[in-house]
Amino acid sequence: MIARTLLIVEDEDRLRNLLRGYLEREGFRIVQARDGVQALSLARSEQPDLIILDLMLPGIDGLEVCHRLRTFSDAYVLMLTAKAEEMDRVVGLEIGADDYLTKPFSPRELVARVRAMFRRPRHADDEPAPLLVQSGPLTIDVARHEALLAGEPLKLTNLEYALLSVLASAPGRVFTRAQLIERVWGNDYFGDDHVIDVHIANLRKKLGDDPTRPTFIMTVRGIGYRFGDAS
Repeated sequence: MIARTLLIVEDEDRLRNLLRGYLEREGFRIVQARDGVQALSLARSEQPDLIILDLMLPGIDGLEVCHRLRTFSDAYVLMLTAKAEEMDRVVGLEIGADDYLTKPFSPRELVARVRAMFRRPRHADDEPAPLLVQSGPLTIDVARHEALLAGEPLKLTNLEYALLSVLASAPGRVFTRAQLIERVWGNDYFGDDHVIDVHIANLRKKLGDDPTRPTFIMTVRGIGYRFGDAS
């Protein structure tokens, strides 16, 4: 089996080398960058499967790196931040990061998050998901791992696609935030469930879904979300 490639972008040498040691012991191939310019160059040349990205970088900061990454890479992005402010995490998720960890954190927790990201979503009731979901102008082609709106491919991150696929696998069924986290992130996810709301907001923007009168993803207040049939 070919080892998955991880890019660690962290300007603190001690932390970067510590993470490299833990992840290499888990069987991952590691490449490293100390700043945003080097990170973008390596992301293009190495095509990593997942990028661990510190937000506080010299030169180009992590938010700008993430924004540029999403123009050419669909790698998972796990943000690292020393900041406690919620806004930094929300902005990072809105521009394409998949998850975040706030420093200080346990390297074992980071490894668990990485492994959870690589898991494929498990569909409702353990039944196979339909290979093609059609809802009005929206088509989800599971075999090709793509979603199209009016025939045009949607530029979704891996986790956005996974969330949409889980919801669309059972139209009308209400999924709680905890259920969505378990199916998409895995049952060893350590973060809070606010990450679901940010990714749903991003999905709605890309689907052209008005959050006050959504067509595809409905909010069930106090519980979670369900997929509506727009046919």
